[in-house]
Amino acid sequence: ISLAYCRATKQYSDIAIDSCLDPQLRMKQSDGGYSYNSTLAHILVEYASAVYTSDLTSLLKWTCPRCEGHTKGFQMIEIIVDVEKCLQAFVGVAPDPRSIIIAFRGTQEHSASNWIEDLFWKQLDVTYPGMPDAMVHHGFYSAYYNTTLRHEILKSVQWAWKTYGRLPINVVGHSMGGALASFCALDLSVKWGSHKVQLITFGQPRVGNPAFAEYFNEQVPRTIRVTHENDIVPHLPPYFYYLGEWTYHHFAREVWLRETIVGNVVTRNETVCDCSGEDPTCSRSVYGRSVADHLEYYGVNLHADSRGTCQFVIGASNSAYGDILQFDGTIILSRYPQKRYPVESI
Repeated sequence: ISLAYCRATKQYSDIAIDSCLDPQLRMKQSDGGYSYNSTLAHILVEYASAVYTSDLTSLLKWTCPRCEGHTKGFQMIEIIVDVEKCLQAFVGVAPDPRSIIIAFRGTQEHSASNWIEDLFWKQLDVTYPGMPDAMVHHGFYSAYYNTTLRHEILKSVQWAWKTYGRLPINVVGHSMGGALASFCALDLSVKWGSHKVQLITFGQPRVGNPAFAEYFNEQVPRTIRVTHENDIVPHLPPYFYYLGEWTYHHFAREVWLRETIVGNVVTRNETVCDCSGEDPTCSRSVYGRSVADHLEYYGVNLHADSRGTCQFVIGASNSAYGDILQFDGTIILSRYPQKRYPVESI
């Protein structure tokens, strides 16, 4: 990528220009003028928080304590819970911005430390289909592609488009949920076009190598990856520039949240980082050892509201649901009748 491009898109800082030209960090980027929208990020982080709700009845009715504020008026379509793998996601329609929202839950707070420790040893161990040089982490890839999540999400998007019209799609997720959201956004963009899909993640780990990051940038240009202060998770799995294509590498574009204190004045900064995905002047400029910074973004808590390994609560009354389906360790709560049929092409 050229220096002229970085200047033309204004997605750079003077200090970070060299990283745009560093061959170890070089990325193709064609974001079509897409830029960070702080207002949108403040709205979507609330959906990333709400998906942690364990009371599925209140989540489906959108009456949970986290189902207020900017998300008021959201209409839930479907909640998918893989109990065995402790995965949770939902699909619904938001009034503002008028769009389909797909949200993925991350790890539970009590298990975050163990999960973070495991991330230090994650290996690139699977080739992304159709991209022989693109390697990703098998666990993150499988959690989306090899579980019920993908089938149900695609089916719900189809139903939403038939019911509400072909609304744009916002995919969100925090922590491991950000990794799943990334694979989902890529899947949707390849299937239905990048102009329909926006992705925003909070505190997500790296998911693939430089070749995958470059492919991702091309396929999902409407992407923002938010990091916070010294959040440890965006630093994992570790990035080693000298390993070339065999290291993990973030895709663009990062927005780094941090505070600066001068005297008694606290300034909250939202820094739009360079086009590399690995801007050395953003979150990579700090060691990143904080779990506390991982669990809060824009002042919103991003962790589970229940204790225990993987707990879910469903109310005794089924009147709120169009259908409840349980199979293969998965619970599906839906506003529309469930049928097990192949996802059609739209």
